[in-house]
Amino acid sequence: MTFETQQKRVHQHVDALLQAQISALGDHAPKLKNAMQYALLMGGKRMRPFLVYAVGEALGVEQSDLDAPALALECIHAYSLVHDDLPAMDDDDLRRGHPTCHIQFDEANAILAGDALQTLAFEIIVNYPLSDFANVQRIELVRILSQASGYDGMCGGQGIDLESTNKLISRAQLELLHSKKTGALITAAVKMASVLCPSVNDESKALLQQYASTIGLAFQVQDDILDVVGDSQTLGKPQGSDQEQNKSTYPALLGLEGAQGYLARLHQEALQALDALPYNTQVLKSFTDFVIHRNH
Repeated sequence: MTFETQQKRVHQHVDALLQAQISALGDHAPKLKNAMQYALLMGGKRMRPFLVYAVGEALGVEQSDLDAPALALECIHAYSLVHDDLPAMDDDDLRRGHPTCHIQFDEANAILAGDALQTLAFEIIVNYPLSDFANVQRIELVRILSQASGYDGMCGGQGIDLESTNKLISRAQLELLHSKKTGALITAAVKMASVLCPSVNDESKALLQQYASTIGLAFQVQDDILDVVGDSQTLGKPQGSDQEQNKSTYPALLGLEGAQGYLARLHQEALQALDALPYNTQVLKSFTDFVIHRNH
């Protein structure tokens, strides 16, 4: 099976389960419910869920146990995009080639949709059917997801990003920013899948953590490069928006060629971590190549 076929299957599987979560909600606030559905299902590559399933498959975890973390991560990711696009944050009108949530609905419902998607993520972790072993890991799943989502993770990274706009920051500061803003949820995907495997040892967990950190950083470096060399139609958002807002990016710090060279090094580091694992990591290697070479 090709990577593209696997990716499509995960996309369809996750979308169907996400739709079921939204459909199960009551109808007492229909505009809010529609805004939540719009934010969750208007597009996206489902990369974090794919990573959950890919790591879980390599470790021999049942797919039915991986659904909960996959869906929860996508809810957190969708909420973060809704809030990132708001006028008070990045003030974007376009996301994935569609009007952003606050443009399609209004600011108040976009804010509420983000809030409700965040709490839905934790409802899924707490309530979703799991096997006996995975059921014991619920609190650990909540711990990983909450840490990756909050001050120590994604929100903290966004806070650094806001403070860094229109400023010259160091490479170390930029890597801290992105390890939290982008990397935290990617790392959480790997961690959540890992804790659902009863037999994985500490050495393998450390290698998986190293892989997750590296691929999370590579994802952001490629994002920054695409903002320079991509086009708005392919990106699904205005090309050059980071430059226009004077954001701290790798091309701004290292130059375009420097950023591309750094991306190539991260690619090799990620593959080396996978090669050291005593598992079949072919799907993860294909995922790594996709992250590095994607054009949107």
